Amino acid sequence: MKKGIHPDYHKVVFEDSNTGYKFLTGSTATSDQTIKWEDGNTYPLLIVEISSDSHPFYTGKEKFNKAEGAVERFNKRYGKK
Repeated sequence: MKKGIHPDYHKVVFEDSNTGYKFLTGSTATSDQTIKWEDGNTYPLLIVEISSDSHPFYTGKEKFNKAEGAVERFNKRYGKK
């Protein structure tokens, strides 16, 4: 690999803004905010709107509001009169 063309890869803490769940991982993203982690080190903090802790696919709490609305519209248009 060529030197000097890749972004700096470092450890970062991501926080789910909906649930408060935090996890430490490697990333090239940076932030002005920092947080002191469980190991005593300080890492950049990135706040995200959704993570595996709050995403419906991973939590099993999917909502089918749009599908229910589509069924009602179909029955209204093409249902028995």
